[in-house]
Amino acid sequence: MFYSFTQGAQFVGLSLLHAVSVSLLLNFTPIIVAVMGIFLLSERPTVLQWSGAFLFIIGILTYFYPVDLSGGETLGVLVMIIGVLANSGSAIMGREINRSRRHDPLTVTVISMGAGSIVLLIAGLIAQGLPSISLTNILLLAWLAVVNTAMAFTLWNLSLRTLTAMESSIINGTMLIQIALLAWIFLGESITLKEVVGMLIAAIGALLVQLKRKV
Repeated sequence: MFYSFTQGAQFVGLSLLHAVSVSLLLNFTPIIVAVMGIFLLSERPTVLQWSGAFLFIIGILTYFYPVDLSGGETLGVLVMIIGVLANSGSAIMGREINRSRRHDPLTVTVISMGAGSIVLLIAGLIAQGLPSISLTNILLLAWLAVVNTAMAFTLWNLSLRTLTAMESSIINGTMLIQIALLAWIFLGESITLKEVVGMLIAAIGALLVQLKRKV
């Protein structure tokens, strides 16, 4: 579900919407995961965690404001809604599988990534055919496959043994902050005051979600 439908929907969504719009829609995942987790995993967030989740969303909206979704982008939004639901569902499934500790994180990663990537590869070949790939692209793809995907998702599945679905989903959302800072450091991309405020609000919200004290 995660590799085929979530990633596939993102690729299609990016062809129909601006990257900012896609990122904004994906960041609503934690709220959906929190609600699904109550009914499917019996994981009930505390009042403090709910407050942090909504604060996180406020920060995200502040960062991206204003976002224009008007003018022929309805299909893109519908595609991304499917992607967000698939992302949320995969987060719930991943938490259920990993918290049982019946399988080690590497096994979970290999099976889920293997099945999902094959489906996505076949869909890509049918839709666009086999592209020409240079040696540079092969090296970049190898790095992305080993470090950014295989190692990253093995660590992710390991963390799902102890983190709730909502907690892990919020942490995943902080990639927005990390990417903005890395782009500023390495690419020289500017960060506006509004974006800084949005990132700070989102970071505080993410921190509150990780606090498990009952309120």
